[in-house]
Amino acid sequence: MAVQKSRRTPATRGNRRNHDKLKGPALSTDAVTGETHLRHNVGADGFYRGKKIIDTPVEDAE
Repeated sequence: MAVQKSRRTPATRGNRRNHDKLKGPALSTDAVTGETHLRHNVGADGFYRGKKIIDTPVEDAE
């Protein structure tokens, strides 16, 4: 049976748990359209890195 040699201190325990916290998503702003989108993903308007990748239907502003 495994038995620890010495007790872990609260500081060591905290250092181990330091990376368990949640992080927010990495967001980026498109240079051409100014839209905020997830990194390395095509935006909702079909632009990726300043180029039109996907043809999206144009919505009427009526």
